[in-house]
Amino acid sequence: MTPVHFPTIGQPSELRYGKDPLLDAWLLHFMSENHIEHSIDPLRNASPEQIRFMAALGPDEIYVPCSDAMLGHLLEKHQEPSLMDAYARVWRQVLELIESHCPGEYEKMMILALCDHKYRQAVNAPVLIPSRLLKRLTSIFLAQAGQDDPHRDRKRLMNRRAARFLDSHAMSAALGTCPGLSFHCATIRDMRFDLDMLEITRLLCLSVWSRVWEEDAFNPSPEQIEQELTRCSSSEVLRRVLDPGRPKSMKILYLPDSAGGIVFDILAVRALLRMGHRVILALKDGFFFDAPTIWDAEEDPVLVQALAGARILADPRMSKNGLLQAIKENPFLVISDGSRERLNLYKTSVTFARAWKESDLVIAKGEQNHRRIMQTSVKFTRDVVCIRLDSGDDLNAEFKPRPSGLRSFTEPEITAKADAIIARMRAEKASGKTVMFYSAIVGSIPHETDTAIRVLNAFVKHLRARLAGTFIISPAEHFEEGMDADDLMFMWEKVQRSGYINVWRFQTSQDIETAFELMGRTVPPVWAGKDATFSTGCTKEMHIALDVQRAHPEMQLIGPDPEKFFRRREYGVGKFFDAAIASR
Repeated sequence: MTPVHFPTIGQPSELRYGKDPLLDAWLLHFMSENHIEHSIDPLRNASPEQIRFMAALGPDEIYVPCSDAMLGHLLEKHQEPSLMDAYARVWRQVLELIESHCPGEYEKMMILALCDHKYRQAVNAPVLIPSRLLKRLTSIFLAQAGQDDPHRDRKRLMNRRAARFLDSHAMSAALGTCPGLSFHCATIRDMRFDLDMLEITRLLCLSVWSRVWEEDAFNPSPEQIEQELTRCSSSEVLRRVLDPGRPKSMKILYLPDSAGGIVFDILAVRALLRMGHRVILALKDGFFFDAPTIWDAEEDPVLVQALAGARILADPRMSKNGLLQAIKENPFLVISDGSRERLNLYKTSVTFARAWKESDLVIAKGEQNHRRIMQTSVKFTRDVVCIRLDSGDDLNAEFKPRPSGLRSFTEPEITAKADAIIARMRAEKASGKTVMFYSAIVGSIPHETDTAIRVLNAFVKHLRARLAGTFIISPAEHFEEGMDADDLMFMWEKVQRSGYINVWRFQTSQDIETAFELMGRTVPPVWAGKDATFSTGCTKEMHIALDVQRAHPEMQLIGPDPEKFFRRREYGVGKFFDAAIASR
């Protein structure tokens, strides 16, 4: 057997699939060992399309949830000192967890030994991202110790300390101190913005002053508080991204860092709301040391009071329509990011991915978020500001802009496209024509999207020649570069629910055979027997069609039996291609 030589990896920023089969194999090995490969475990990992809601990836580019420096150490394939130090920090965290929270000596020894086996395995063959090792070991602890959140009481104590400090006379005086006449503004609007920025800066400064919640008897004097706030000068980065000269208010996704600090984060969010922005606060889905969780938002009395009036969204798979409607109805939403670890886009929920995609700005707090966002060459689909304490213990805000050439469609733009189609439907119907909507496979067969569009166009042309007095809407004729499946489904649902459709036709296998015949081609094996029921997008549209028909019984449905559609799951997030039939 010919020996397999290990490929040259290169720099982390140069990683691509399709350059070298041996490199592809190593990358799949790396991804699968870290349990983040979608093709191997699609139920627990975000699809490439969902990742692209958040990460601006080029063709065949790979996203890895760690810093470039850490990825470089892992690519070296041997025990780099920095990597071993990171593993050692993980072990110390887990050891402290086991020592402090195990229910008995027997269980403690068993869990410790089991974690030790897993830890030694990781150290001897270093391919695991340290945070993934931490997640693996903490999951073992939680399962074997029968606990869901061993830091629950600790976090509540931290939040109580922060709230108590916030309510103190010295703190109230310092936070609300008038800045005097130091502002240099031309208008009242500018002065109002300056005041808002001063308040937000003070709150962010307090949100990283960990002594407030880590020390039980912390009671600084007014002078000490003033000195701390003075160190945190107004950030030009924040002023620039929150510039009141923007044409519209923003949707902001806010990622907090730690219990205690979140009390001040929520006040900063309230200031953003007062400025006219809408905010989505993303908490962890379960235990991750001192990070606030969605459970805390519902059960911690301090957070319940602080979040009064905010709407907590419990659905981890909200549709684009549902999320946008929730944002319209309530300017302050609270969601789970779907994970129990550092920011890892592969493990985030559908709702979080859509919240990121629909936001104009992401504000991420803390060193860990900074490493995952700023210390990687990966670009993201939205502007991101990371806020943390720098090496000099000063508040630092760092900006990572979205790629300048990235095209995305806003809700008003998509709605305008839908309204234009609806206006055309209304006019055609008023002129006496029958309005037909044709639902067909577009991207449900991997690597066959171009063929699907040719099939669709050929058959619609055939229908138009045969059906006089019929206005036929073909989805393939309204696609624009940059629109993903979420955008299209959002646009088409508005069109489909307009009430102007007389006939809704779903593609049949006979339609496909006729189209290939019209193109002078035989039907390829991959297309044999296919119809609209093979498309998860069409499946969602059949649900809509039946709903519309209940409101408009005169609408005619043509195509496969509706029952044949419902074997399939919800259409994949951001996908043009199909999700598999659920196993029984």
